[in-house]
Amino acid sequence: MMLFGLEWAFPFVLLLLPMVLLPWFNNNLDKTVAWTALVPHDPLSRTISLTLKVLSSVVIAALLLAVASPAIPERTVERFGEGAEIVLLLDRSRSMDDAFAVTTQAANYAVGGDNSKRRVARTYLTEFVKKRPDDRFGFVFFSTNSINLLPLTYSKEAILATIEANSLGKGLSDTNLADALMNSALMFEDQPYRGSRIVLLVSDGGQLMTDEAMELITKRYKEMNLSIYWIYLKARQGMTLEPSENDNILYTDLPERKVHEFFKSIGIPYRAFEAGSLEEFAAAMDEIDEQQYQTLIVEELVPHEPKSDWFLWLALLAMLPLASSHLYSYWGVRKAHE
Repeated sequence: MMLFGLEWAFPFVLLLLPMVLLPWFNNNLDKTVAWTALVPHDPLSRTISLTLKVLSSVVIAALLLAVASPAIPERTVERFGEGAEIVLLLDRSRSMDDAFAVTTQAANYAVGGDNSKRRVARTYLTEFVKKRPDDRFGFVFFSTNSINLLPLTYSKEAILATIEANSLGKGLSDTNLADALMNSALMFEDQPYRGSRIVLLVSDGGQLMTDEAMELITKRYKEMNLSIYWIYLKARQGMTLEPSENDNILYTDLPERKVHEFFKSIGIPYRAFEAGSLEEFAAAMDEIDEQQYQTLIVEELVPHEPKSDWFLWLALLAMLPLASSHLYSYWGVRKAHE
């Protein structure tokens, strides 16, 4: 039951509140005065008497309110923080099981184990999430299809568990990047704009997309004010997303370069980080971390707060002068009979 902004677990106890009047009906029958005019006028004693009655009423009321067990219910509050809303878009294709940052051709075809691209990505994404207390994260992984594993949430435990779980198992052979990009954008659909919105793509390759898919992605990302950060885990040493003068002709039409050109042409904030080593991967995550501290409206879930303590402390404070008064009276009576 809600009353005065508080939730009461035992509201029926409040029906006993009229008991606060009991101290005002107390009459001392031990003394009988035949003529009240003989009683001297003592305003101090009268004030003390009224004060003690008021304190007695306060004690009764406070104890009854404490027994009724008031509490502030669970609620969501908004505050301003610094950070961003980030959808982690992770490639789960089979190539992500290969070893990361290898230098020999033979090693390119070895299964990476703890050094696989997927597990390296898990390590750095975990550190990244832990460093950003106000961010709101979502998680999408993609292979043959994309799956929205975790909608946007402030729960760090949920996103860390999702990142950890995503590192298990084996990847599939195909990728569907267009579907993954659209699903990432859908995370923000019908969401109020709270601050910087980012899709953080971690992938070691690209995919040729149809004109229709690219048009839809362009339209959706512009409408939702999204930015794209791409951490490209190099599959070939020497290959870069940007063409160079001494470029290998085999790199010209690679899907990742097509995707890179497409991202640059959308007309939204876009940044690519090419990671060919653990140091470059860490530097990319650090740079994204430093750049994305913009004002963000953060929603916090404030848990249920019991407030019985308020009233118990009030009752205790009111009882202290009452107890002192009774002790003083007891001492005075004994003194008078000595």
